[in-house]
Amino acid sequence: MGCKHESFSLRSCGVMNVFQDAVCTLNTLQTNASALEQVKRERGHPELQLQAMRGFLQRAGLKVDELDRLNIIHVTGTKGKGSTCAFTEQILRNYGFRTGFYSSPHLVQVRERIRINGQPIGKELFTKYFWQVYCRLEETKDAHGGSMPAYFRFLTILAFHIFLQEKVDLAVFEVGIGGAYDCTNIIRRSWVCGISSLGIDHTSILGDTIEKIAWQKGGIFKVIIWKKNTKLCMLRGFSVNCSLSVCPDLEEYQSEGSLRLGLAGHHQRSNASLALQLSHTWLQRHFLTGVIYIYDVFTGLAETEWPGRNQTLKHGPVTYFLDGAHTTRSMQACVRWFNEIAPQHERNAGGPVMRVLLFNATGERDCAAMLKLLVPCLFDFAVFCPNITEAIATCNADQQNFNVSVENMLTRCLDNQQSWRVLNGQEEKPGAELLIGGGLPLVPERQSHTLVFPCILSALQWISQGRDSVLSDPNRCVIPVKPSINAKADPLREAVNIHVLITGSLHLVGGALKHLDPALNS
Repeated sequence: MGCKHESFSLRSCGVMNVFQDAVCTLNTLQTNASALEQVKRERGHPELQLQAMRGFLQRAGLKVDELDRLNIIHVTGTKGKGSTCAFTEQILRNYGFRTGFYSSPHLVQVRERIRINGQPIGKELFTKYFWQVYCRLEETKDAHGGSMPAYFRFLTILAFHIFLQEKVDLAVFEVGIGGAYDCTNIIRRSWVCGISSLGIDHTSILGDTIEKIAWQKGGIFKVIIWKKNTKLCMLRGFSVNCSLSVCPDLEEYQSEGSLRLGLAGHHQRSNASLALQLSHTWLQRHFLTGVIYIYDVFTGLAETEWPGRNQTLKHGPVTYFLDGAHTTRSMQACVRWFNEIAPQHERNAGGPVMRVLLFNATGERDCAAMLKLLVPCLFDFAVFCPNITEAIATCNADQQNFNVSVENMLTRCLDNQQSWRVLNGQEEKPGAELLIGGGLPLVPERQSHTLVFPCILSALQWISQGRDSVLSDPNRCVIPVKPSINAKADPLREAVNIHVLITGSLHLVGGALKHLDPALNS
């Protein structure tokens, strides 16, 4: 029997309705029972992951050797791999190539993960290609024990399909987790591979030492690898007969005048250098011989945009500093960036400035270690909330997560609040409870400058105190807060400026951007 979505008219059904239907169907793959069983089965035999991926690819009507036509650049690393990919894609797009770019996670809309020429694929194209792939997999699932690919696997297959159908000249693929057994590693012949800096993360999957993690990351090596500061990966490279090279410091490149980057933060310089080497190698293989225009390369670095990474948004008296740092190493870089840029804004304020931290972290992250790094930034308020965009249900399916309960998320926020209090030498007030108002948990009633809110919107509304016109839209729902909690915000209302650092999770940053940058919702 054919898939019920096999034929449809976007115009007759409405693009938005059909798109949301596709996203809601995609979300079912987050909790697909057979997918969860599959993960458990494969945990002890990670090589089964690639075997399963090949099966899903074939069921979707694709062949592994077809992927060779995508002229792929494959990038992994613990920190900076997304920024490296963004730099690389922009450089090669400046040369006039039609680019594909696959990354994760998304910030606001899932289609951000699959980009053509730097732009998220349109809703109409996403919907069209989504149902093409989904229906093929659904029609064949009964013959394969009812199995469907999990969320990330499906999106990876969808990206391959879209890039082939849209006939890109090249595709930049960011690894999801690790490398060796990541589902993107079904790629047989990448033109060039890159590894950004390594650190300790995803230890339950990749191992708990740099050596184990480096072995996993090095699993993407196939032809050539430009790598930096990762000698351990060289051993893996030699074992598969790869040519390897070390990236120079960015200062070693010759350019007329100062070399400007579109992404802020000192740590982006090493990512930019890796991107230069990846682009240069790809261009050399493409052109074989010929001129590589330095102007296009350096212009690409300057024009690169990658939201949610060292990003600054100024909304009148409220300035937001957003960075999705979620490991201790990336948080160190975030703190360095914030300590450099925030004082520049404060010098021009002409009066008192309130500093506010909005923080959340997920998974197995060491929250206390990250919060410890943030203490010297001297925040006047520390606000914690789960990665829930709004407490009131909306039709925005892109940011739904069914894998973690709301109770667990709020408990994590309370734990983070307590860690912050301990790190700041504040005594815990025994017996503190979540206050319930209108059926929603609001804030813990504690005599301190720390607060927990039930969602990102309520946290932002309280922090901005009506001083951000974007958040003061009369059509937005304002969650009521007790007078005693509003009284705590007197300093925020009286300050000349409010500076808000939003960090700890890319999902938190994405949820904030959904409210702070309406253009990302279109």
